[in-house]
Amino acid sequence: MSETAPRELICLADDEGNSVTVNLLGRAPRWGAGLDAEIVVRTPFVSGRIDLVLSASKLEDWSDVLNRLEAGEDGAWMEMSRGPSVFIQLIGERGCPEVVVEDESGSMVTVRVPVVPPDDWIADHRQRLRKVMDHWVPMLSA
Repeated sequence: MSETAPRELICLADDEGNSVTVNLLGRAPRWGAGLDAEIVVRTPFVSGRIDLVLSASKLEDWSDVLNRLEAGEDGAWMEMSRGPSVFIQLIGERGCPEVVVEDESGSMVTVRVPVVPPDDWIADHRQRLRKVMDHWVPMLSA
């Protein structure tokens, strides 16, 4: 992957050391229409990662999630697909935003991470998505 290729699609982090990121690792070697990626969870208590493959349609679905979040609604990304799901609750169980990463089809583990992202996080993530789409989607074959 070249140095100019966008690597971080999602980065929800706070000053408490809690973060959930989705990193792009490059084109999926076994599927020309996919990108190898990983979800990384880091907290002072628990950390982990899980692999996934992203298609252009999953990237477009992330745009829809950002629209819902901007409208003040909770968002679910990759729900009901094989592999992990990401849920963003604007007001979670602890009174702040929470990111829930669920790996129901694999490890059957769910991790709930409270994060307080900066005020401009949705605009930042739209810009991240645009860069990812511009760079990667033309390389993906159907």
